[in-house]
Amino acid sequence: MSEQKPQKPTNRLSQEASAYLRQHMHNPVDWYPWGREALDRAAAEDKPLLVSIGYSACHWCHVMERESFEDPATAAQMNEFFVCIKVDREERPDLDQIYMDAVMRMHGHGGWPLTAFCKPTGEPFFGGTYFPPVPRHGMAAFRQVLAAVSDAYANRRAEVEQAVGQMLRALDVPVSAGAREAPGAESVVRAARALLRGADRTHGGFGAAPKFPTPTYLDLLLAAADSLPPDEAKDAISHVAFSCREMARSGVYDHVGGGFHRYAVDAHWGVPHFEKMLYDQGQLLRTYAETWRRTGQCDAALIWPIRETVDFLRREMRAPDGGFYASLDADSEGEEGKFYAWKPDEIARALGEERATAFNAAYGVTAAGNFDGATTVLREVTADPRERFAEERETLRRVRSARIAPGTDRKRLAAWNSMLISGLARAGSLLQDDGMLEDAAATADFALEKLIDDDGRLLRTYDLGRARVPAFLDDVAGMLEACLDLQRAGADERFFAAALRYADDIATRFFDADAADLFLTPCDGEPLVVRPRSDHDGATPHSAGLAAMGLLRAGAIAGRSDLLEIADRVLRTHAVRLERSPEALPTLARAALAAERGISVAVVVGNPSDEATRALAARARAALRPEDAVLSVEAGKAPVGVDPAWISGRDRVDGRPTAYVCRGSECSLPAVSPDELATLC
Repeated sequence: MSEQKPQKPTNRLSQEASAYLRQHMHNPVDWYPWGREALDRAAAEDKPLLVSIGYSACHWCHVMERESFEDPATAAQMNEFFVCIKVDREERPDLDQIYMDAVMRMHGHGGWPLTAFCKPTGEPFFGGTYFPPVPRHGMAAFRQVLAAVSDAYANRRAEVEQAVGQMLRALDVPVSAGAREAPGAESVVRAARALLRGADRTHGGFGAAPKFPTPTYLDLLLAAADSLPPDEAKDAISHVAFSCREMARSGVYDHVGGGFHRYAVDAHWGVPHFEKMLYDQGQLLRTYAETWRRTGQCDAALIWPIRETVDFLRREMRAPDGGFYASLDADSEGEEGKFYAWKPDEIARALGEERATAFNAAYGVTAAGNFDGATTVLREVTADPRERFAEERETLRRVRSARIAPGTDRKRLAAWNSMLISGLARAGSLLQDDGMLEDAAATADFALEKLIDDDGRLLRTYDLGRARVPAFLDDVAGMLEACLDLQRAGADERFFAAALRYADDIATRFFDADAADLFLTPCDGEPLVVRPRSDHDGATPHSAGLAAMGLLRAGAIAGRSDLLEIADRVLRTHAVRLERSPEALPTLARAALAAERGISVAVVVGNPSDEATRALAARARAALRPEDAVLSVEAGKAPVGVDPAWISGRDRVDGRPTAYVCRGSECSLPAVSPDELATLC
């Protein structure tokens, strides 16, 4: 009879659904999840809080866990002097934003893992990011930091209170008073010019290492093309297309399995930081699709990354019970990138010598390698057609599948799934790929059915068979955009009704009339040390900008002046910021452009299932901007929630399906052919 291995002891995180929290359930640290129990204990024992924030795919979070949180001596010090709380930043972006802002103000930089030291009531007084186990590169050892902070809290409480007061004042600074005039196209023009000044003309993207895909920047340049002088517009679109092609050819793209890694550690996209995030895939799908549209719908180098990424998502990130998983880890077997890199002999065994020689030449595989252990991260180094090595890449994918794969964070986040819905809807609409549209609609239905509470309000996360955590602004604004994109793509009209529900939720719970601004948390959310405002443009869009754009689109289609007024007030509130540094707020700048220009609406009158009606609607979707609307309707029949004024008086010509393009209160003459319609858009 074989002996059973002893079970590792667990802490209270073993009861949590979060994959990140559960990664720490065997630590000797007496971890708590964020909640009343931890805060009450800290107050009762007069101990400071140690709030540690990260996410499951974070490489340096894993490093700090191995070095410090798994070390019994470090854990004993943490347990004696602190009440220790673990936070999954992907589940609680509100807490992450508060404590990240605090650390940024302390040190001028931030990142994950994030460590914040707080009073028992949650007010931060010190913090940092990664702390090594021994002094290194000018950084104090983590145990030295623990000793210094616990000593300050025990013996220099007045200094702690002074630091808390200063920090709270810094965190709760109101936005500048609203401007008399709302910002408009000039914000996008100045932002585009600033971004192009920092553009990397050799490798694509912006700036030096590390190099991120930054889809919010690329989307702004595409939108700005309509407002820039012709030469500058051409340059903006050209740089986006060049950046997209370079990213897809490089190591930041997974040539064997498909999909984009989070960023490159170098300036030439050569070696990535290997985690794969759902939000990157969703945003880049729509960026590549819009770039393809803007460049004449003829560049195959912009299409294959879309199709391969969708294949990857279906194969590796789609959950059997609905929605898409959050991320794939950077590490496997305790090493970053081990799953993805290759040696020449491995490729030779898989492909045979002759095929391997050609493949290695095309993808830069050498004996010296370009990554750890003389391995190579694949990147295209020749201009072969993508199809040439399709069979070889598929063979390597099957071989790679036998390796120990990085972990998958199986939670489904409303905000990140919304980005994927939009990406699938926009790409599927332009490519006229019904499969992508079906995936987008099914994912939206998952959110509408499973990510709701008893009152029908959106919840943020779904894992282990249950939904939880009330939604934040990025969730609701993302789902508003996703449902609008589905309606635009020709999905069922129920999605516009859902969009209006999300718009109303933003208006009633996230907009503060006194501040004339949108907040990350709802008015009835958990009280925190400050109510955080919208997050920033970064790896994901600025949620206030995303919400403003959604309110503009929904308000225009529905004829809802109340939604339009909220968007206008938010834009006025941020007008000074847009004046000073519009490139830092690309999503909000795009919303300002849309507000000034107005939303165009193509009304296609005819049987929506008729081939001629579908052809007119498809041409409208390809000709109009992504934020503009396309309504495919029967004569005189306005879909639920749509302003009847868009439909009134729009009739067929000679009994044929007919299209009108309306801007504000003016509509074009009727068009009965796709080519005729294209001249009106």
